[in-house]
Amino acid sequence: MSSDTDVKLVRMANQIASFFDTQKGKDPVEATARHLVEFWDPRMRAQLTSILARGAEGLSPTARGAAESLAQAQDA
Repeated sequence: MSSDTDVKLVRMANQIASFFDTQKGKDPVEATARHLVEFWDPRMRAQLTSILARGAEGLSPTARGAAESLAQAQDA
């Protein structure tokens, strides 16, 4: 990872994803992505997609899926 900010964003994304992994009846990737859109600053989301483009080091599978969803939405 390239910066302390990257490390913090990965940690936060993983914590959010971990929460939604425990929620029954919800797709955790979709719920995590929705949370990031609703509560994260656009610059934070852009940095997360940049982390994804550099290999997604440290992201859990759910957080990675949410980051991929955000990246697809940015490309659309």
